[in-house]
Amino acid sequence: MGVRELADREAIRDLARRYAHHMWRKEVAETTELFTEDGEMDTGDAPVLRGRTAILEAYQGALEDSQFHPFVHNHIVELRGDEATGTCYLDLRATMEGRSMIGSGYYDDRYTRVDGAWKFRSRRLTMCYLVPIDRGWVESSDGS
Repeated sequence: MGVRELADREAIRDLARRYAHHMWRKEVAETTELFTEDGEMDTGDAPVLRGRTAILEAYQGALEDSQFHPFVHNHIVELRGDEATGTCYLDLRATMEGRSMIGSGYYDDRYTRVDGAWKFRSRRLTMCYLVPIDRGWVESSDGS
């Protein structure tokens, strides 16, 4: 593995970390700048957001009354020149509609190098669970 490949992998992993960092801080503009101009975000529970403007507007609304504290890890990256794919796993703490939430899932990403910097071409979020923390994520034997 050459120095360039190592640098590219680290830059892509840093991209995912920066996304999480900006979400923690509710820095919507900075979050959307991590995407290509025509980038896409698929949260799995709404129409796919296409383009920075759509992502910006959706995130502004989502972060208005909610707080998201994502932790990303176990990042796998497959490089192909100026394009790459990857998966990174997500542990999430959030406040939504006044409730403390806990979640787990993963992002399937496509990346591209734009003017020397790596950007998200697309992100697809798959949540394994997102539940109120007092309920937990395992159903009891009585179905509750």
